[in-house]
Amino acid sequence: MTTGEGYWLVYADGASRGNPGPAAIGAIIFDDKNRERHRISEAIGRATNNVAEYRAAIASLEAALALDARQVELRMDSELVVRQLDARYRVRNPALKPLFARLQELRWRFASFRAVSIPRQENALADRLANQALDRPQ
Repeated sequence: MTTGEGYWLVYADGASRGNPGPAAIGAIIFDDKNRERHRISEAIGRATNNVAEYRAAIASLEAALALDARQVELRMDSELVVRQLDARYRVRNPALKPLFARLQELRWRFASFRAVSIPRQENALADRLANQALDRPQ
């Protein structure tokens, strides 16, 4: 998808081996000129897959803000996170509520924000970064 001037693309993914189990996050950020600006590949301890997905989205948006991105499209293969951000699904899990609140807080700090659900194969790099973090000795 082509974006307008000033739009940054943020790909984020969380991974958990076991549910819950060892978990990690991965993300990659591209600026409006399609240049890679930042990567995240970090173990986050023990978590569920949904918590890892939320933590990946939060970390990637925090990084985009630190890079002075003003317009962001968050791309994830987690339908749950995207649909909760779009208010199509309610956040019922108590463990996800504070993560959702943080994500909402972050989204409003951008001049323009949208979250898009993409197929897993389009999020392969973020997935690989999360899995690399899981594979690294802790």
